[in-house]
Amino acid sequence: MNGRLSFLSGRRLISSRNSSRWFIALSLLPALLLVLLFTYYPFSRGIVMAFQNYQLFDLTNVRFIGFDNFKGIFSDPKFVGALSNSASWVFLSLISQFTIGLTIALMLNKRFRGRGLFQGFVFYPWALSGFLIGLIWKWLFNSQIGVINDLLLRAGLIDERIGFLSDPQWAMFSVIVANVWYGIAFFAIMLLAALQSVPSELYEAGSMDGAGGVRKLFNITLPYIMPTVLTTTLLRAIWIFNDPSIIYGLTNGGPAGTTHILSSLMLDRIMYGGDYGAASAIGIVMIVLLLLYTIFYLTVTKAGKLGDF
Repeated sequence: MNGRLSFLSGRRLISSRNSSRWFIALSLLPALLLVLLFTYYPFSRGIVMAFQNYQLFDLTNVRFIGFDNFKGIFSDPKFVGALSNSASWVFLSLISQFTIGLTIALMLNKRFRGRGLFQGFVFYPWALSGFLIGLIWKWLFNSQIGVINDLLLRAGLIDERIGFLSDPQWAMFSVIVANVWYGIAFFAIMLLAALQSVPSELYEAGSMDGAGGVRKLFNITLPYIMPTVLTTTLLRAIWIFNDPSIIYGLTNGGPAGTTHILSSLMLDRIMYGGDYGAASAIGIVMIVLLLLYTIFYLTVTKAGKLGDF
């Protein structure tokens, strides 16, 4: 009798576990379908299109052309310029955003009157869209009615108005300045959260050993928050590389394509040329570059050993 009861209890337990598994699977199914439909299908379709002649205005002539799209983009001076711009766009933006963001985070980590209000002003840009940021800075950089030109003239720093967005010598610098302003908030938020987790006992021990502020920063603060630093810089570099919204809002890639980065050039090929094959080829190049960068970054920084990856 006891054996039969044990057998029935076991079957009920197995049945209950199977029911739970089916319930979990059915609950996850809508999310999985959405991911497959809006992420993996476009990704796989883009890989196929990179090897096709896929022109929006000539859909009757869609055919496989091998590596012709890749040959075309690598021989295009605009692609070479966008590749160079992407490197300076990511490097200068990332270094400036991190440095200023860390400085602000260190300031906000100390208690002072009005800190909450100041935090709100610092974090506010991160709530805005990149395209809107581009439009705001487009007005600021305007050569005729822009505030920046007006302030420089009033201060006597320039004798005539500068075409920040129309002069190729100034255009790339201008979009980088706008991107730096936009991304400072991200580093300030993330690094401030990391700084607030540093135990005060470490600073007290440092003070007992005679360590000053600079020594505490490099021997206590930065080593303790290094996992967050590595994570945020990796993610932010990828986001900067992929995000063309500020450039589109400011210059739309101009003047004469001198401010195009790879992501904005890819959109330009789609929106103005209808060449989905060439745009997909640029997207594949971007994926390969990001993959190589991530592998190199994780290898050099040994981030995996810090427990963040």
